Amino acid sequence: MTMSSDHPPPPSPTVRKLLVEVIEARDLLPKDGQGSSSPYVVADFDGQKRRTSTVQRNLNPVWNEALEFIVSDPKTMEFEELNVEVFNDKKLSNGNARKNHFLGRVKLYGSQFAKRGEEGLVYYTLEKKSVFSWIKGELGLKIYYYDEIAEEDPPPPPQEQPPPPQEQQPPEEVMKKPVLVVLEEPPPMQLPNHVPMKFPNHVPMEPREHLPSVVRIHEPPPENGPPPENIPPPGYSPEVRRMQTGGNCMAGPMPGERVKVPRHPSNGDYSPRIISGKLAGDKSERIHAFDLVEPMQYLFVRIVKARGLSQNENSHVKIRTSGHIVRSKPANQPPGSDSSANPEWSQVFALGYSKDAAANSTLEISVWDGGASEKFLGGVCFDLSDVPVRDPPDSPLAPQWYHLEGGAADEQSTVSGDIQLSVWIGTQADEAFPESWSTDAPQPFVSYTRPKVYQSPKLWYLRVTVIEAQDLHIISNLPPLTAPEIRIKGQLGFQSVRTRRGSMSRHTAAFHWNEDLIFVAGEPLEDSLILLVEDRTGKDPVLLGHVLIPVGMIEQRIDERHVAAKWHGVEGGPGGSGSYSGRLHLRMCLEGGYHVLDEAAHLCSDFRPTAKQLWKPAVGILELGILGCRGLLPMKAKGNGKGSTDAYCVAKYGKKWVRTRTVTDSFDPRWNEQYTWQVYDPCTVMTIGVFDNWRMFAEPGEERPDCRVGKVRIRVSTLESNKVYMNSYPLMVLSRSGLKKMGEIELAVRFACPSLLPDTCGVYGQPLLPRMHYLRPLGVAQQESLRSAATKMVAAWLDRSEPPLGTEVVRFMLDADSNSWSMRKSKANWFRIVAVLAWAVGLAKWLDHIRRWKNPVTTILVHVLYLVLVWYPDLIVPTGFLYVFLIGVWYYRFKPKIPAGMDIKLSQADTVDPDELDEEFDTFPTSRPPEIIRIRYDRLRMLAARVQTVLGDFATQGERIQALVSWRDPRATKLFIGLCLAITIILYAVPAKMAAVALGFYFLRHPMFRDPMPPASLSFFRRLPGLSDRLL
Repeated sequence: MTMSSDHPPPPSPTVRKLLVEVIEARDLLPKDGQGSSSPYVVADFDGQKRRTSTVQRNLNPVWNEALEFIVSDPKTMEFEELNVEVFNDKKLSNGNARKNHFLGRVKLYGSQFAKRGEEGLVYYTLEKKSVFSWIKGELGLKIYYYDEIAEEDPPPPPQEQPPPPQEQQPPEEVMKKPVLVVLEEPPPMQLPNHVPMKFPNHVPMEPREHLPSVVRIHEPPPENGPPPENIPPPGYSPEVRRMQTGGNCMAGPMPGERVKVPRHPSNGDYSPRIISGKLAGDKSERIHAFDLVEPMQYLFVRIVKARGLSQNENSHVKIRTSGHIVRSKPANQPPGSDSSANPEWSQVFALGYSKDAAANSTLEISVWDGGASEKFLGGVCFDLSDVPVRDPPDSPLAPQWYHLEGGAADEQSTVSGDIQLSVWIGTQADEAFPESWSTDAPQPFVSYTRPKVYQSPKLWYLRVTVIEAQDLHIISNLPPLTAPEIRIKGQLGFQSVRTRRGSMSRHTAAFHWNEDLIFVAGEPLEDSLILLVEDRTGKDPVLLGHVLIPVGMIEQRIDERHVAAKWHGVEGGPGGSGSYSGRLHLRMCLEGGYHVLDEAAHLCSDFRPTAKQLWKPAVGILELGILGCRGLLPMKAKGNGKGSTDAYCVAKYGKKWVRTRTVTDSFDPRWNEQYTWQVYDPCTVMTIGVFDNWRMFAEPGEERPDCRVGKVRIRVSTLESNKVYMNSYPLMVLSRSGLKKMGEIELAVRFACPSLLPDTCGVYGQPLLPRMHYLRPLGVAQQESLRSAATKMVAAWLDRSEPPLGTEVVRFMLDADSNSWSMRKSKANWFRIVAVLAWAVGLAKWLDHIRRWKNPVTTILVHVLYLVLVWYPDLIVPTGFLYVFLIGVWYYRFKPKIPAGMDIKLSQADTVDPDELDEEFDTFPTSRPPEIIRIRYDRLRMLAARVQTVLGDFATQGERIQALVSWRDPRATKLFIGLCLAITIILYAVPAKMAAVALGFYFLRHPMFRDPMPPASLSFFRRLPGLSDRLL
């Protein structure tokens, strides 16, 4: 056998190339002195520069040129920056220009590049180089990359004599072309579902000394503790090392650490609180990747397979320690083998481990025959004190063969063979932990208890513009002077939208609509769009035909460019399925420039558009440590009158959902799982919910939804940069019986982001939604219906996962019913308005106190300040801004120290009426008896009457203002315009400062000079007529 047959040939080396197609530019700025420009484009990527040709004197130039770049390292491509700049060629300008005029630039990152075949034409708005630049216009680019096989040079012929040694080049020549690439490596210790965020290589980080201190509780370290983890190499800067290790400069928690939280009674405080404790113990500089949670040690046993076993029917493995006994699943036979002597299991077990309890314990692993008679086939014993400790980023422990031994002399004859396994001690950060079988999970339901990470489906808006229809087979026996009522009904999955009545052309038998129908389509785009042509002239609609269009064949666009309309034949009319039934003129496209809302706009966790090419680079990492819960209430009934709770936690941010493992039968579950998300916009909200697992106990075909325990929302913008928040939040549920506190959840949150990075601060000045939402906005009602459809699609997608994330969980996390009517929510919004206007009420009261001289000293000081501002009016604006600045500095003392949770007072949940709660949780349409419905309707009429009165008063005040000059009351109008003329003459004759001083002093005059009756101006205004007397 030759060497080539023993070893496969190595894969051919590939090289990645980046292609930038410069298509055209629009509406450029004239810079040549003759009202035009001669633009060209320069692209810079990874130290390589490419240039297009110059288009002479054209403000809308077209190039259609491709610029090719070599990607030096494909692994770091997403961190590289592409700069595309547009210049005016000075050679073609009027006069002697000393430099090429700058016309704008576009800055992109590798994360926005598409693979070849997925690219699209994107028009980027040209950006300024500095604040004083005057730039306008757009640049159309197609950017994509591809890999091709690199051509290797043939090896050089052997030289007879060795070449002379080369002289060492000086440093200046070696570093002639420096290339600096800062690569953010993921944390060294992570779960498989732990997705670290990577920063672009230009992001500066804050020094380590400015990190806030983290208060933790540490137990004394064990004498023989595990060795310290590998710290990033010294070649990286301290800032990069800090971001690699999670941003915590203190020592991580030691094994066995517990946070002591005093347990509150069920009716305790409803506000979040800080988890406090003493800082003691380890002073080393050991850095943990999972520094937000407590390490929990487990004994891992990986059972792979066995060989040479004695005769058996169906073997299985039993694992026994001092506190646990578990059994493996039945063995699988290897492919191509019918013998039971070589079974395979490939199963990992995670058993709870305590160093103190395992000091003198042993681990017994035995193989048994699972047939009719339980027969012992052999076993292996381990001393737990000799089991190695695995500390990631170490590679997985390799399984080894162990010879099976028998316990008694009579068993030696039936024991034979070997078993392949590995045993180690690790934590929940081990990559084998998510798929392992835990001792606290019931064996038939293990798949429902494991931690998982889910991704929401990629959603598109499908826009269908119905233009016109021709040659439709309309019923001929219509009554005279009756126009047919033709409508188009679109269906996509469960979504159904209908157009308005079509207008008929006078000259041809065509119907026109020019109306947009918008649907939500989810990937994979396997559904078909069905357009039904209906004649609704009579009582019963008549189907005139249909059009079937696969969604995957519809064109995708990511901007407002024009999409060509096409004619589609109508099939299935009254004449039969094969006959010609007319045609429809349609314009269809999948909109990639919108963000498909599946959450309420004020609770949204992501605003990125569907098209990846339009994504901006991430500005930070959001890290969440789910520690556990305290004092949960029982959710299920057990024997002997006891209850139990099988809790798990779900966190959602952006498109990523995470689900912790289910801790069974515990009122104080401890998860200690840590997850990360990339943050593209800090003005977003993360949602964390706790649920009780009922699905794992459901029979096949039975639907048992999980029960909600409570949820917490955390707004990312309220978190300080690189600060760890370890807090306990109350879990509250509002049900028909009222508000109930279900327990508390302990969370650790950190937003790893440079505090004053220009990109982070610049987000606050950018539009909240993508560009298409402002160029072609959607209506409020339309957006709500699309959001409802998107929520259903996300829920259906996640419900098909394993383990499924139930529809009730997704709807609760997305607040699908946030827009439903509720008297409680209406009261809450009213009191929010009152709170917002409280400052105006307070200012009016303060002015009234000044006018009434309640505090003479303050009133005199206000007089002096008023004189200064009137005499020096230039100080009014800066004084106002200075006052606002001082208010902000003053309120810094009262800033929130922890992220706020759910506020029961703001929600009006503590004072809600039981009948209002019953109305809030009523179904739609209602399921209550008519007597209750009549009472609620009367109550709603009373509330509507108050609102009606308030709206009428507002309208009356506006009509009185209009009546000043509308001559509805001739005498009042004459008095008003005469007074205006008198004021005009006085102000022309008297200096403005003197008039302002006189008016101010008259307004602030002493109460002894005031009349207790309303002033004449107010009485005059109240006598003006409104239009309320004309109402029927």
